[in-house]
Parts: sequence; C-alpha cells; structure tokens
Amino acid sequence: MRRHSLPLLATLIPLSLALTACGGSSAAKSGAAATAGSGAKVTLSIGDQKGGNESLLKAAGELENLDYTIKWSTFTSGPPLLEAINAKAVDIGGVGNTPPVFAAAAKSKITVVAATHGSSAGEAVLVPKDSALRSPADLRGKKIAVAQGSSAHFQLIASLEQAGLKPTDVTIGFLQPADALAAFNSGSVDAWAVWDPYTSQVLRTGARVLTSGEGLVNGLGFQVAAPAALADAGRSKAIGDYLQRLQRAQDWVFKHPEEWAKVWAKETGLPYEVALDAVKRSNGTRVPVAVDDAAVVSEQKVADTFAELKLIPGKVVFKDFVDTRFNGNLPPSTTAPRSYGKDS
Repeated sequence: MRRHSLPLLATLIPLSLALTACGGSSAAKSGAAATAGSGAKVTLSIGDQKGGNESLLKAAGELENLDYTIKWSTFTSGPPLLEAINAKAVDIGGVGNTPPVFAAAAKSKITVVAATHGSSAGEAVLVPKDSALRSPADLRGKKIAVAQGSSAHFQLIASLEQAGLKPTDVTIGFLQPADALAAFNSGSVDAWAVWDPYTSQVLRTGARVLTSGEGLVNGLGFQVAAPAALADAGRSKAIGDYLQRLQRAQDWVFKHPEEWAKVWAKETGLPYEVALDAVKRSNGTRVPVAVDDAAVVSEQKVADTFAELKLIPGKVVFKDFVDTRFNGNLPPSTTAPRSYGKDS
C-alpha cells in the first residue's frame, strides 16, 4: 500500500499524554507527589494523567490554601486509573465517557461524582489529506485503527451506524496511539479514530477529518471516586472542595486559553500551536455540569452499545454507579459546550 507523508511518532505527543478521553490497558506511570496545607490531617489520593488536573489546578492558582494534603499519582489512561480506584489506592480521578462503562461491567467499586460537557470535535476519524475517502459511508471494506474501549471507539461505532454501516462492514484494528500512527503513516490502515490532542497534532502534519463526534457522542468527562473515600467524612469533604476547585480552574482555562496552552505544552512536550488548537477545539470548551438523569441515560446508551457488541460482559446499569451529592447548582449535563467560534 502507498505510504503517506506523515512524520513518524517521534514528533507525536508522548503516549503518556493519553488524557481523559483514552482507553486501553496501560499501567500507572509514576509515583506520587504531595501538596499540603499547614497541619492538614486528611490526605486525598488523586489519580491524574500527564498534563492533567494537577497542572491545570496549579496554573489556575487552585492548589493554594488547601486544608488537606493531595497525593498525586500519574496514569497513562483512564482504565488503569479506575483499577486503582477499585483497589482503594486512589480516592478520585478524571476519565472520559467510556472507561467508567468498562469498569462498571467489570463490577469495579467506583462511583461517578462529577461531570463536564465539552465539544466532541476532537473525537475524530482521520484520513490522509490525499485520501479518496470523502464520507463515513466510504469506510465500507476499509481498515481503521482505534484504541479499544476508548471514547474514540464509541465515536467510530456511532459514525459507522449513522452511515448505515456495522462494525463488521469494516476491519477494525485495536491499536494504541503509537501503533495506530505507525499504521496510519505506512498506509496499513485507511483511517484512524482518535481523540484530542492527538487529533490536533495529526491535523497539522498531513491529515484531515473524515467525520467527528459532534452530534454523535455525548462529550462528557467524569470524576470518579472510590466508595470508601465517599464514606469517609474527611475525604468526602476534601473531594467536595477539590471538585469546586476543578470547576473554577475550568472556567479559568476558557478565559485564558493561550496561557493554559503554554503550560500544557510545557508539561506534555506538545508544540504550543498544537496545544492551543486542542484547547480551543475541545479542552477549553468544557463546562462543569451535573451528573443528572440525562447524563445517566446518555451513558447507558454507551454501555448498551458495547454490551450488544459483546465488548463488555453482560448489561451495565449505569445509574447504580452514580452519586449526585456534589451536583449542587451545576447546570444540566446537556448544557452547550463553550465555543471559541468557527475560526478558532
């Protein structure tokens, strides 16, 4: 097959950047670092991903004046983070819309306690710029790379369904981003379903969007806690404070996209231009929202889809894994994502 002109993975962001959208079976990447307030008695163990919430909170000035200690642990993706929560090694962490479904199917001890709603433009099926493929319907009989169990996996399935295709009408290769890009670059696959910031970077190096998740997937991300942490009065109070700080930090990102892009680029090794693209396309569009009935219904659809495809064992009742105590006065989960405008 012909080779495409994309650069090799050396120019792509490190795989450790998998962020909250990703799936897969990668393990925890590093140990913990502490941030403490004077005389703090409560320690909150938080699972994070490189360039994630710790960097965001620090940039927004939200790690100051804590009356509890934060112990950070860095993971390469959502699934192992949720495994750590199930094992009580982590009290809370942020993931995308699909890892909680797989964890729930595995009967993990997890509880969804907070959500954000953002643009799904970064969830995309990419093809080389010179590809003959012009619509999702053209994917029939083609080879597509995607990370199994990721939000991009669900977006791919939804895109195929909208085009009147079934997963069996294409050849899906379950590949993590490093292997997926290599396959995409060599022409071994015809398309790649992936998420931001990978989307933003590859679009700058010789690819185009065949279709995105806008209007197809729910754009939700979640904070997931350990039931044992929620049952502990001190840690539960700390979780409530932490979630409020995240909400303020997300507001800060939208008001300071360039400043956050600089921090994000430094933390992850992303080129600044790519980081800014990803902030404006998806990362900075997120709105803190309630984990309400609409969110539960939307996630139930994700769970049912994967169950029907036999990619998870049995039926998941998503509402059984939700705790609404921190919803407060947050807007509905259907609140429109923030937008930087068509030219952003």
